[in-house]
Amino acid sequence: MGMRFGLLGTGHWAAETQGAALAAHPGAELVAVWGRDGAKAAALAGRYGATPYTDLDALLSEVDAVSIALPPHVQAELALRAATAGKHLLLDKPVAVDTASADRIVAAVRERDLSSVVFFTNRFRDNIVRFVEETAATGGWLGARVTQFASIFQPGSPYGASAWRRERGALWDIGPHVLSVVLPVLGPVAEVSAVAGPRDTTHLTLRHTGGPVTTASLTLDAPVGAMLRDTDFYGEHGVVSMPVPEGSAVSAFGAAIDRLLRGGPDPCDVGFGREVVAVLEAGDIALREKRPVTVA
Repeated sequence: MGMRFGLLGTGHWAAETQGAALAAHPGAELVAVWGRDGAKAAALAGRYGATPYTDLDALLSEVDAVSIALPPHVQAELALRAATAGKHLLLDKPVAVDTASADRIVAAVRERDLSSVVFFTNRFRDNIVRFVEETAATGGWLGARVTQFASIFQPGSPYGASAWRRERGALWDIGPHVLSVVLPVLGPVAEVSAVAGPRDTTHLTLRHTGGPVTTASLTLDAPVGAMLRDTDFYGEHGVVSMPVPEGSAVSAFGAAIDRLLRGGPDPCDVGFGREVVAVLEAGDIALREKRPVTVA
C-alpha cells in the first residue's frame, strides 16, 4: 500500500488530472473523494474505486494526505483543516487569495513537520524544470518579459464556467504560473504596479529585490486569433526563451506526487505558494488603487 490520499473536489480538474494521476501512481492510493454534492462525490469515487464522503472530518480520519482541486478561497480553508489534522498537502495554485490565509497554512504545516507541494504545472514538467534551473544558474539577468493570452470562455472549454476565474481573472489564474518561473530566476518581488486593459487584461510590472524587472501581460479572454504564450529572460548573456512545455498535466501531477512522497523541503512547497500569493495580493491592490504596492 502507498500513501493514502483523499481527493477534495469533484470538478473537471479533480476528475481528469488529479484523480487520474493519483489512481495511476504506484506510490499512492486514492482511497477517498470529498465533495459537497454527494452524487458527484459518489460518481467520481466510483470511477476510481474510492469511497465517497460529504463529511470532511470523516475523510481525514482515513487518509495520510489530501489532494485539493477546488477554488482557492475554498482550498485555503480545507487545507488548513487538513494540516491541523496532521495530513500532508498536495495543493493547487494559488494556495489562497490572501496572505493571512496562506500564512495560517504555512504555520500549520511547519508546526507539524508535514510535507507539502503546490502544483504549479510547468514546474513539474522535466523540460521546464531544466530550463528554470539552468537559467537561474546562469545569472546576470536584467529582467523578464511575459505574455500569457488565454481564451477560456470559448464553447467547449472546461474552465469557461469557473466562477472564481471569472471573478479573479488572469491575475490569479495565470499569474501563479508566471511567478512560478520568474521568481526562481530573478528572485523575490519587492514592488508591484498594475494596469488594467481591454478584455480583462492585466499588465504587471514587478520590481525584484535585486534590481531586475519583470513585465507581464495576462488575460483569460483573448480573441482566439490573439492567443499567445511567451516567456523571455534578457540580460548579460542575451535572451533566452522558455521552451514549449512537454508532457500532459496528468504526467506533471504524477511528478508532483513523487515529490510529496519524497518528503522534505520542496521548491514548490506552501512557503513558496505563500510568496506567490503575496505578489498576487499586491497586484490586486495595485489594480484597484492605481499605485505601486510593496509586497508583504
